Amino acid sequence: MTTPTDPGILTLAQWLSPSYPVGSFAYSHGLEAAVNRGEVVDADSLASWLRDVLQAGAGRFDALCLAAACRADTRARVHEIDQTARAFAPSVERLRETDLQGAAFCDVTRAVWGLDLHALTFPVAVGRAIGLAGLDQVTGSLMYLQAFISNLAAAAQRLLPLGQTDAQRLIHDLAPLCREIGQTTADGDLNDLSGTAFLTDIASMHHETQYSRIFRT
Repeated sequence: MTTPTDPGILTLAQWLSPSYPVGSFAYSHGLEAAVNRGEVVDADSLASWLRDVLQAGAGRFDALCLAAACRADTRARVHEIDQTARAFAPSVERLRETDLQGAAFCDVTRAVWGLDLHALTFPVAVGRAIGLAGLDQVTGSLMYLQAFISNLAAAAQRLLPLGQTDAQRLIHDLAPLCREIGQTTADGDLNDLSGTAFLTDIASMHHETQYSRIFRT
């Protein structure tokens, strides 16, 4: 038997696909500096690093901003959420990462879907687009988080002796955590914003002055 597929799932899959032209492949979110400093050296330390990023860093933070933007009922509220996301960026490179990806997402999504999107940070842009298009917020959060981790796993393959099978196993093992975070942040309450993945923040600062670099962040 064949089951009809919700067109919204296909839209989300397209928006959060590696082929969507936001340039996500160019960013390591500080992972390159962590590898350079010997803080991430193999699959196990990478798994620990990414789990912390999801639980206590940008993963949970972005999911809250995405949900809040999706629920926002005015452009003024979206702007307020976006300014909060910018203010919480812990380094110049992290701000550039979310700003440039968000601007690219807004440009393409506005041109193709005709949505009212203008120069927002990446999670806010995705959340706003989900709300305007009437797509499922929680599903969007889960797919956003998986895309985020998938991009970092792909970056790690260029930085570490990490094979494709191990990278895919890592993404698979982190899927339940993505699901948990997407569900527990669904109310989009920005009073719950926090960030305690300090090593990832410090790594992004070190990357700014790193002599030899592959990634932009």
